[in-house]
Amino acid sequence: MGSDLNITQELQDYILEHGHNLHPVQKEIIEYNTSLGDIKRMQISISQTQLLHLIIKVSNIKKVLEIGTFTGLSTLSMSLALPDDGKIIALDKNEQTNKVAINFFKKAKQDHKITTLIKPALESLVEIKEKFELIFIDADKGNYKEYYERSLSLLETSGLIIIDNVLWYGEVAKKNEHDKITKTIKNFNEFVSNDKRVEKTIIPLGDGMTICRKL
Repeated sequence: MGSDLNITQELQDYILEHGHNLHPVQKEIIEYNTSLGDIKRMQISISQTQLLHLIIKVSNIKKVLEIGTFTGLSTLSMSLALPDDGKIIALDKNEQTNKVAINFFKKAKQDHKITTLIKPALESLVEIKEKFELIFIDADKGNYKEYYERSLSLLETSGLIIIDNVLWYGEVAKKNEHDKITKTIKNFNEFVSNDKRVEKTIIPLGDGMTICRKL
């Protein structure tokens, strides 16, 4: 049986060099996040930005909901792939990082596509009534199951839910792992794996992404 490659740093650099080119403002966000220290881990990987871009293009997606925005790299990556009349609603409760993100959106001339809502995402999700073609979840892990359930109700049939951090630095594969967040993600992964409402696959990009298609 075939197996996946072990991605070395050398091979990772090669993949990024030969993949979709980043927008200058995407590069600025990555450079800015590097200056933040350990919190940079909240940023998605470059390979994930490329995948999100391609999925939106191939699927002709026009309406996106994002749960967890940070400084805006994932938001901007998706917005750049949308047509000019496309739309993203981005949810985050952090006013400070949201201001940073909005400045990047304006600099990239993408702010006309992006609406940010600044409050706990579970509150915003109750208020949102429209449907989306793609929902990207990358927020606090303790609420992943609730975000997932509410996302399903806001998703068009055949729409996609993409969830980040599902491999949690590889910790989810350890049988005797007792870390609270790791256990939460393992339980969430098990729940999605058994959910008959979606087709799903886990892709080992970044910290792992689950892609679900609503049936």
